[in-house]
Amino acid sequence: MNSRITDDSEQMDHRTTRSICDAIGERLQQDLRPETSRLSPHLQGLMDELRRRDGEDRCWD
Repeated sequence: MNSRITDDSEQMDHRTTRSICDAIGERLQQDLRPETSRLSPHLQGLMDELRRRDGEDRCWD
C-alpha cells in the first residue's frame, strides 16, 4: 500500500517537518521515561543510540 503524497503542493518544508519530529520525540520521551518503562536490553540500546543521534542532529540546526 502506497500512501505517499504525489502532489508537490502538499509537501512540507524542512522547518515544519523538523517541528513535527521534535514534537513526536518530546511526546515519546514523556511516555517512555526510563524509570517507568522496562525495556529489553536490546531496545534500551536502540533508545540510547536514538538519543545520541538526536543530540548530534540538534547541533546542525
